Amino acid sequence: MTARKLHLNAFLMGVGHHEAAWRHPRAEPARLTDVRHYQELARIAERGKLDSVFLADGLALQGNVRHNALGGLEPLTLLSALAVVTDHIGLIATVSTTYNEPFHVARKFASLDHISGGRAGWNIVTSASEAEARNFGVERPAHADRYARATEFVEVVTKLWDSWEDDAVLGDRRSGDYADTGKIHPLEHEGAHFRVEGPLNTSRPPQGHPLLVQAGSSQDGKEFAARFAEAVFTAQQTLADAQDFYTDIKSRLARYDRHLDELLILPGISPIIGSTEREALRLEKELEELIIPAYGLAQLSHLVGIELQEDALDRQLPDVPVETEGAQSRRKLVIELARRENLTVRELLGRLAGGRGHRVVTGTPEQIADEIQTWFENGAADGFNIMPPILPGGLEHFVDHVVPELQARGLFRTEYEGRTLRGNYGLARPASRHAAAEESERLDVAVAS
Repeated sequence: MTARKLHLNAFLMGVGHHEAAWRHPRAEPARLTDVRHYQELARIAERGKLDSVFLADGLALQGNVRHNALGGLEPLTLLSALAVVTDHIGLIATVSTTYNEPFHVARKFASLDHISGGRAGWNIVTSASEAEARNFGVERPAHADRYARATEFVEVVTKLWDSWEDDAVLGDRRSGDYADTGKIHPLEHEGAHFRVEGPLNTSRPPQGHPLLVQAGSSQDGKEFAARFAEAVFTAQQTLADAQDFYTDIKSRLARYDRHLDELLILPGISPIIGSTEREALRLEKELEELIIPAYGLAQLSHLVGIELQEDALDRQLPDVPVETEGAQSRRKLVIELARRENLTVRELLGRLAGGRGHRVVTGTPEQIADEIQTWFENGAADGFNIMPPILPGGLEHFVDHVVPELQARGLFRTEYEGRTLRGNYGLARPASRHAAAEESERLDVAVAS
């Protein structure tokens, strides 16, 4: 038994994370835009006492829709529909800082937090692709510029969430005072990227600040995470790499006056589960046989920055530059995977089809639990971002068979600890910066007198 508990997030991706999932008989690709499909997934995840569900997002149609079930729903809209059919599970949406404005984002997440009773989380991304830039009629900003904008963006959003103090709303019918306007503060922010007067036109969220999540693993991304993030979604292939990443991120927290337990690191893992190892391997093979190489080649070509043709399938990945203005950390991970395991391009496509660079683990519930426990207990993870290869079945199998195994080992909760996402993650509710400032002034006056 251990006092420290795992944190598990369900990463919901259409009808499954495997790129060929939509072709498998267990999948229902017609439900890609059916809200009831996602409501069912959220209820399954909540039945398993998972911390949260997470929706990725991009601002362009990435990939060849001819060969994959692409084109899902906008995440914040969808999570509002999930909020009303669940009670405990956190609701995390991806929203870009590159092609949005802070006021919009602050208001939308504050609204989701109110709607859900304190279960909203924001996965902060900086939109790395040229296709996204073209949809907004601009050139893709340089990597460092995207993170500079993101830094100021998050600062403005959190100021907006704090612009109403917790006790600003009075609701005093007798006096006619609905709110104490002395506790509603303008921002008057003027920075390099934004000018925002404020205050927000929505009262302070139940969590104070919706949970801040980040998924970049470049040097800029890791520094950004150490400064702002409370959970990090990451992709690591080996225990040693995961341990290095974990140590690196945690070691950066001190320079921002943060403690080790204020940031949770959650690598992605795609579990292919069978009642026996043979059954799990059979499902893995079924999915591999449904892969369309042309689709994978196009995806890999985009990621590594060189054009790969079919005649490259049975050769090793050619030399490619690691540095890029796009997804730096994912490109580096894929290149290192191909070199470390001496994979042909065809073999590499098979490895990437299941998790896009995240670790794929195939086996029985006990074997999946063994892998999770090893990483958790050896300084590689605080929990995991679960990426079922097929939905809803893969999530059901994880909840019904892997979760009980983790519970039996004393690693995972049997009941929710609270009603908010912060409460279940064991994270403190941030005090309003205005209330904190007033308390500091009060103490200074008391000391002086």
